[in-house]
Amino acid sequence: MASWYGPKFAGRPTASGERFNPAEYTAAHRTLPFGSKVRVTSPRTGKSIVVRINDRGPFHGKRVIDLSEAAADAIGLKARGHDRVTLSLLEG
Repeated sequence: MASWYGPKFAGRPTASGERFNPAEYTAAHRTLPFGSKVRVTSPRTGKSIVVRINDRGPFHGKRVIDLSEAAADAIGLKARGHDRVTLSLLEG
């Protein structure tokens, strides 16, 4: 399950020290190393994107990744708030 976070966090430091930009394809994950690239796919829409991990979270129930606003919008998750996704860790 994925969710997203956006404008109210814009400019705030992420756990990696970067400033959060909701327009970039980034995400928060509890354990993956910062800089990891992950393909996130929505089974509902069939859309997928590649995000870079730069923050920690989510810390809510069964959610495994928090996407930036732009990333959530790109796969059709933004309006729903949260949805099922599949994750694939990319090499390099």
